[in-house]
Amino acid sequence: MKKRQKKNGGRKYLPTSETEDCLELANSGARKQASLFLGPMDPLRQSPSPSSSRASSPRTLPCEMLGYVGIEAVLDQLKIKAMKMGFEFNIMVVGQSGLGKSTMVNTLFKSKMCKSTIPGLGVPTPQTLQLQSVTHVIEESGVKLKLTVTDTPGFGDQINNDKCWDPILGYISEQYEKYLQEEILITRQRHIPDTRVHCCVYFVPPTGHCLRPLDIEFLQRLCRTVNVVPVIARADSLTIEEREAFRHRIQENLKTHGIEVYPQKCFDEDINDKILNSKIRERIPFAVVGADREHIVNGRCVLGRKTKWGIIEVENMAHCEFPLLRDLLIRSHLQDLKDITHNVHYENYRIFRLNESHVLPRGPGWVNLAPAPASIPAPAGPQASPRPPKVCWWAKDNSDEEC
Repeated sequence: MKKRQKKNGGRKYLPTSETEDCLELANSGARKQASLFLGPMDPLRQSPSPSSSRASSPRTLPCEMLGYVGIEAVLDQLKIKAMKMGFEFNIMVVGQSGLGKSTMVNTLFKSKMCKSTIPGLGVPTPQTLQLQSVTHVIEESGVKLKLTVTDTPGFGDQINNDKCWDPILGYISEQYEKYLQEEILITRQRHIPDTRVHCCVYFVPPTGHCLRPLDIEFLQRLCRTVNVVPVIARADSLTIEEREAFRHRIQENLKTHGIEVYPQKCFDEDINDKILNSKIRERIPFAVVGADREHIVNGRCVLGRKTKWGIIEVENMAHCEFPLLRDLLIRSHLQDLKDITHNVHYENYRIFRLNESHVLPRGPGWVNLAPAPASIPAPAGPQASPRPPKVCWWAKDNSDEEC
């Protein structure tokens, strides 16, 4: 039976079949996400049809639409509102001096975010770990991104690196505390400034052997408080065979010592996320090369490092895995990194602080918190899933005890 088309002011309503086609076209862009990880679309990656994904609840009754309503306009409303407000993203880079952290940040965002320094050329080595944060606003195609990059010069550069991670963990907890103090106010700001670290890129030296004890000790503590993405720095110093062997050793070290790096398996929400994230986990840590200079190769301008053997193209998958890192941090998982930071890591910190205060709320909207201690302990226990109630056990850091 043919569906009727009702006229209203000279405007025709689309039939139901055409409406479904419009919705399908509107959502087709989301299915092209992270093509470098999964390649062409296959039946396993395709999203289920609305009829198959619809909940089989007896309370849900099917409703046949007689005409075009315009529900998909909500997406346009959200897009307009988001573009007006802009986005925030805070990233931290951790690693020894000379591993190309500043150059990698400049390569990621194709701008002069950080000043690169060459060690040994009149630049003294910091005697203590110093955290430096710089904030820039990047705009691309009308989308504004407030980007904050936190560098950690001096990490692991001393002879005695005992507890050299304390300033980093303290900084991360300090940002959680700032957000919490703003959140518990009775009269809160409409938009709370978000300075929480959404992702920490950890640079592993290209030794070709395995993770150092310093890396293991720090990553065990770091992965409980922030999303960690390890990378093999200066991967052009290793051959392809050495790079793959080094990657497998690092993956074994992470598994042996219970270090959960991003993306964590317990946070895969559906089959599509599981397939995509499993491909990513197979390639972590990414072997990356950073470069902020352009060169002409076969008539085209590319980012790369020039050597006497040729030019190492940063965005060429045959040379390094920088495109995978860029897609993970920016193009496919940026919002997921922020969601896990808010719903898991910050939520665990908030629960710990509220329980630590030993003061129950005296009424609706009333919360009393004791001043934050000088050093916030790191959590010592498994992270909670974002869907069930989040429970996290926090214990004070003791260098004499194993994590």
